[in-house]
Amino acid sequence: MPHEPQPQPADELDAEAVRTWSSLALAALGRAREDIDAINVYPVADADTGTNLYLTAESADRALAETFDSAAAAPTSLPEAVRAWAHGALVGARGNSGTILAQLLRGVADVLGAEPEGRPTGPGGLLAHALTRAAEEAYAAVAHPVEGTMLTVAGAAARAGEAASAAAGTAADVARAAYDAARAALAETPGQLAALGRAGVVDAGGCGLVAVLGALWQALSGQEPAAEPVAGRTAVPATQPDDPCEQHEDGPAYEVIYLLEASETAVAELRARLDGLGDSLVVVGGDGLWNVHVHVDDPGAAVEAGVVAGRPYRIRITHFGDERRRGRGERAQRAVVAVVPGEGLAGLCAEAGATTVLVRPGEVPATAELLDAVRRAHAREVVLLPGGTELRAAAATAAEQARAEGVRVAVIPTRSAVQGLAALAVHDPHGSFDEDVVAMTAAAGATRYGELAVAERQSFTSAGICQAGDVLGLIDGDVAVIGAGLPETAEAVLDRMLGSGGELVTLVLGPDVPDAVAERLEAHVQHGHLAVDTVTYRGGRYSAPLLIGVE
Repeated sequence: MPHEPQPQPADELDAEAVRTWSSLALAALGRAREDIDAINVYPVADADTGTNLYLTAESADRALAETFDSAAAAPTSLPEAVRAWAHGALVGARGNSGTILAQLLRGVADVLGAEPEGRPTGPGGLLAHALTRAAEEAYAAVAHPVEGTMLTVAGAAARAGEAASAAAGTAADVARAAYDAARAALAETPGQLAALGRAGVVDAGGCGLVAVLGALWQALSGQEPAAEPVAGRTAVPATQPDDPCEQHEDGPAYEVIYLLEASETAVAELRARLDGLGDSLVVVGGDGLWNVHVHVDDPGAAVEAGVVAGRPYRIRITHFGDERRRGRGERAQRAVVAVVPGEGLAGLCAEAGATTVLVRPGEVPATAELLDAVRRAHAREVVLLPGGTELRAAAATAAEQARAEGVRVAVIPTRSAVQGLAALAVHDPHGSFDEDVVAMTAAAGATRYGELAVAERQSFTSAGICQAGDVLGLIDGDVAVIGAGLPETAEAVLDRMLGSGGELVTLVLGPDVPDAVAERLEAHVQHGHLAVDTVTYRGGRYSAPLLIGVE
């Protein structure tokens, strides 16, 4: 739980007040996190809205703290503070609700981060204008705004803040009016949105926003809100025709989130393209950096749309299947988290039910990113497939931190994505945890792995001296073959790997490798090893030219 400062009454929205607001908001969301998760039924009943809001606020608070820590000579200014806060939320936004929260904070930063001569007169007017801008930008970010959600709560808070400002209210008065109006609007959400009414709950995202606004009032007034934000059920109807956890069963199967570097023109085209692919589309950000969130049935197409628009990264693909069937607030019993080097592999693992972490060549995910994936898996037990020896330390640390949060985690020492695929193939989510881990570990260990890469420079290898442009065939991490072309080098690698036996060859083709290469290699295996089957996948962008697995 974050440290909570002791706020002092203040009517000036300076950098310290923003820092206090952030800390108090993070603490309030931490307290309400599980309760908010338990009432999450819209747009998908996946029991993670509280968690997503908390993680988004945590990222924002961390960025704000780093700004204060790095201020050596001069103190941090209000514009610096709010911009860092909003940027931290943008890059760390999680889920639909977290993405909207990030845009709300951006709206606040657009006003509080302006130069003094461009601001409204007086602290009360300044805050009211910031809340109004926040609501406007949040509505604009959502492709199809729905009333009865946190957007409604934000709008009510903004209107009340403007009314308090017009009556010559102080910043604390504006904050209190916004908080009270948000609570009232939240209580009305079950009557505005059928899914909430059937379940007898208020909107989960709106509940989190009430917590954030309560923290704002506390930061400015020095007074603690009388009660925690409403985070429970309303009066439940005598009969409930639908199980809220079964709603949206026919909706999209995947949540796709990524950061995107792109122009505003490209993002406008991206919105139109994604809107045709799925729903729950939210695109937030600006100044060349955006956070994209959408629910789709074809995650590859959603990512490809980002590739067309600009440069997507920190891509997260989550499968909804099992989550929709959980009881509210209930974690899945077991989940798999897989680190994969390729968008196609990420989609393949997601289809198998895994939560994925996509890595690009030369990048190593931080412990925090692996821990976030374990949290997103939302399970009591998690099997972590790091996919590379360089990730073992980060995976071990992430597992240790997750265990401290009550999650049982096992790290299977996979050294290649093909070993992860082999482990996923035998994963049994219904058996005992220990037996599942043993079976997955055995499958990964029984899979020899190869990789083809192109040498960037002249160097000494275990197979001799290679020149820039040579094709390197690696077996179990060591260079075994140096060749001039990819197909013939791959054939030599396959012959060596199958020399000690094997029943199944897995080929993962990189984005620039033609299908003809796969056909040639499949024929080569069939001709020389009649009893060996071959399966081929597309690794997609960021994958190596060719990965080979032999089981």
